Amino acid sequence: MEIRIEKTQTPKTKPGKGADLPFGHIFTDHMFIMDYDDGQGWHDARIVPFGPISMHPGSTILHYGAGAFEGLKAYRKADGTCQLFRPSENAKRMEKSVDRLCLPHIDAATVLEAIETFVTFEQDWVPSDPGTSLYIRPFEFGCDEPIGLHGIKKAKFMIITCPVGNYYKEGLKPVKIAIEEHDVRAIRGGTGDCKVGGNYAASNRAEHVAEENGFTQVLWLDGVHQKYIEEVGSMNVMFKINGEVITPKLTGSVLPGITRKSAIEFLTSKGYKVTERLISAEEVVDAVKNGTLEEAWGTGTAAVVSPIGVLHYEGVDYKINNNEIGEVCHTLYEGLTGIQWGRTEDTFGWTVPIKKN
Repeated sequence: MEIRIEKTQTPKTKPGKGADLPFGHIFTDHMFIMDYDDGQGWHDARIVPFGPISMHPGSTILHYGAGAFEGLKAYRKADGTCQLFRPSENAKRMEKSVDRLCLPHIDAATVLEAIETFVTFEQDWVPSDPGTSLYIRPFEFGCDEPIGLHGIKKAKFMIITCPVGNYYKEGLKPVKIAIEEHDVRAIRGGTGDCKVGGNYAASNRAEHVAEENGFTQVLWLDGVHQKYIEEVGSMNVMFKINGEVITPKLTGSVLPGITRKSAIEFLTSKGYKVTERLISAEEVVDAVKNGTLEEAWGTGTAAVVSPIGVLHYEGVDYKINNNEIGEVCHTLYEGLTGIQWGRTEDTFGWTVPIKKN
């Protein structure tokens, strides 16, 4: 890929060691942009100073939500070098999401090359404090000008990056989750298994109500029966019941999370029994009542692992593992973050080193 580079003339001051890094508030000096035009294909790949972009008011993304995105991270190791965690998985998922929305096709290899090139260029922004990282947000959106449902002939692919700390202000502490009993996030045959903006827009009302009532996230049920657990608002979910780790299977309305996949592979390698299957809210609540629900946690790029201490359902708060971090959850967190930050050997081949400038 030929990439034009325009360096900023007004570089920002990077956050120093020990600085508070709220998630998604601080942006790096540059951004990656590539345009698509029907008949010309993808062209004019460039790295330019971070800033506003110009869009026609009739752009497809504004009226019909034709946009897909990804989220991954770069980590700084103790020796000062940086690495990515399973970026090819994000690239493949983005290719799938884009194709589902009939946006101009962009293959995973191109997405991956753009990510690696841009992070290499912007690597001085990768923070070094424990628990921090550089969040990477690739996205594609339609920007056709005529209003109306039609094939998309103009689009942009972009990457922006943010130095971040913990996604949840609680850090690695048990959070309160409410099982959503009214709204649904997605249905099979829709876009629930893709990372597209509409899924999150549909989640906003329930998330808002949950936050107003003191909960960190909502736990979604399936859109047909409103019975089977699917995922948390920003994470996949796992339960340890009677010694077995259970996670909702990918039915077509659950996002196939990269951290979810990594957690399954890591725990299996450690000898844990991990099962992907349908699991109902009633089964989970019954397991709390009879004492067989030993742990519960969410998995996702932003938080990595987030233990669930309280589960709210039908007006009742159910405490899990005495509202403490469980052994398996802690093992998983230390295992994944150890690989991500290079504290432990990557025997899975998940990490991709970033070359020094």
